[in-house]
Amino acid sequence: MAKAKYTRQKNGYFQTKVWDGTYTKDGKKHLVNLRTNKSSRELETMVSEFNAKVNAREFVRSSDSLFIDYAREWLKLYKADASLNTRKMYENIIEKHFCNISCRISDVSRAVYVFTLNSIGGARTRQQAAMTFKQIIKSAVRDRLIAPAALDEIFEDSVRIKYKSPEKRPLSAHEKAAIPLADFSPMEKAFVYILFGCGLRRGEAISLTRFDISLDRKEISVNKAVAFDVNTPYLKDTKNGVHRTVPIPESVYPVIAGYLKDLKCTNLFHMEDGSYITKSSLDKMWARIIRKMQKVSKEPIASLTPHIFRHNYCATLCYQIPALSINKIAELLGDTPKMVIEVYNHEILGKEKPAETVSAAMVL
Repeated sequence: MAKAKYTRQKNGYFQTKVWDGTYTKDGKKHLVNLRTNKSSRELETMVSEFNAKVNAREFVRSSDSLFIDYAREWLKLYKADASLNTRKMYENIIEKHFCNISCRISDVSRAVYVFTLNSIGGARTRQQAAMTFKQIIKSAVRDRLIAPAALDEIFEDSVRIKYKSPEKRPLSAHEKAAIPLADFSPMEKAFVYILFGCGLRRGEAISLTRFDISLDRKEISVNKAVAFDVNTPYLKDTKNGVHRTVPIPESVYPVIAGYLKDLKCTNLFHMEDGSYITKSSLDKMWARIIRKMQKVSKEPIASLTPHIFRHNYCATLCYQIPALSINKIAELLGDTPKMVIEVYNHEILGKEKPAETVSAAMVL
């Protein structure tokens, strides 16, 4: 007769600990107790069925964790490597819009999800809340706190939130005409001309030091960016970690060369003590730039952002195809060719003249 795998304990039960497929906060396997007062074979059957559920991801742990507590832990644990701005976005959504969700994470229903979204104003914020909510629920499924089937139940037939970001546009003719006429300070002028002539992202431009600029080669090295923790600037890598070198156009070179000649510190865009410019000071500088451009323009200077200068840079280069390839334009922007085509395709299509091109090409 085969020896029983489990023996009855002093408490009268056959019992053992098994892994439920999850891990504790310190990375150890999370174990649960299984027991029966019938027999060793009964416990073997329970263990086998439990392991099958774990392998099929059907097992759900019993938990009294509230949704809001799990959401905060999710942000702390699983989004630790996200950028500061991304973490702040998640934190804002959780603390402002999820704080009134009082049910347990295991009790979240479609009604809770829909009610939460309906209480949020603004399509962009609702879109962010929906994305965050789904990520939290998917994480809870992976942590075995919610059954996988709950994903379909909670988000079934949910209306897709439509948010269209403001259409990207190049500089208008009157905006472009105002740039050389505006009475900018040296720092304002250097900022505007670098945005215009080099296509840098705002944070990349702010991060520039005199050592990033080679006047001999007429090049700018883009190897970092500045972001803000509320008002305080801090350095981070460029978007996608792509470093690049961009040429300084002839129209921009004298502005940069003159600015560097009189610059008393390392950072191009700085406070009085030479440190990187703060968010509030940058906002004030940009407001001054707009006012000075408006002063010399008969047309309104409205909704002008640093990114419009970047879009203008790309749009202008797209009109140079085939003298410049899509790959080279993407390289100068620090983007992928796919991104350039997706984001700026309307500029490329606007340049096409298929009838004229075909007629000129197909000559006998």
